[in-house]
Amino acid sequence: MHKQRQVLLMMALAAAAATSALGQAVAPLAELTSSGTATTASVPDFSGKWTHPYFGLGPPLSGPGPVTRRPGRLLVGDHTNPILKPEAAKAVKKHGEIELSGDAAPNPRNQCWPEGVPFVFRNTGMQMLQQPHQITFLYDEDNIVRRVRMNEPHPAQVTPSWYGDSVGHYEGDALMVDTIGIKVGPFAMIDVFGTPRTPALHVVERYWLIDYEAAIEGQQRGLPPAADVRVAGDAILPIDPDYKGKGLQLQFTVEDEGVFTMPWSATVTYRRGLGEWPEVICAENTREYYAGRNTAVPRADKPDF
Repeated sequence: MHKQRQVLLMMALAAAAATSALGQAVAPLAELTSSGTATTASVPDFSGKWTHPYFGLGPPLSGPGPVTRRPGRLLVGDHTNPILKPEAAKAVKKHGEIELSGDAAPNPRNQCWPEGVPFVFRNTGMQMLQQPHQITFLYDEDNIVRRVRMNEPHPAQVTPSWYGDSVGHYEGDALMVDTIGIKVGPFAMIDVFGTPRTPALHVVERYWLIDYEAAIEGQQRGLPPAADVRVAGDAILPIDPDYKGKGLQLQFTVEDEGVFTMPWSATVTYRRGLGEWPEVICAENTREYYAGRNTAVPRADKPDF
């Protein structure tokens, strides 16, 4: 597994090299080395509000990509994608059949459950809070928070959690994040198409700044046909039309030997968001998200305090 993770990191770096629009390191920040010694290095400044204008993923820079929608079918995934093992393909097909019946197939978003990684990348708005010891990700729905420990290894025994155990480090002008230990529970899936996940799920993320023109192109590459999905006007955090500075691109690589025949990658391209940071809480609108019925909001048999 350690060798597989090294291979994935190399894949992510190689694919990232395929783009010529890398951002510049702009902000000095104290870092901790692996020995715990404090140093000052120039690292990229990813602060501020970022948004992408559609609820989906962009294609990979190279290599195999994720499950995508069938043409004209908003939430019906292509179960023939060769990255899927047979049982996973059956799960995607069953999920799509529910959608085709006119009902809404359950997923963590419409059931108000934790989304996990990489499902969480479909959120349109994101903020990144950078500290020497930790990166904190904020997403624009359900007060989702992810924390990434910097310059530390994964523990020998990882306790599974909804967003997993994430560790990160800077490589030049890029932030690398490695996540394992993502919990499997009700409505646990990779995407809105019902692609399942297992405890073997491993996700590698790479974030870097790209030029304005490359950000425009990246978002256009990711846009599905307008007839298939809601696009720019439906983003909770709209794009700032007057901002002409750099964009932010995420490329992530996924492996799960229980689900996929091979690792695959996808991209998310962000531009600057405009306006106040929204607060949208699924659990306070239990009939809004799921076909006019109550969602299966997580409940406890006894208080946890």
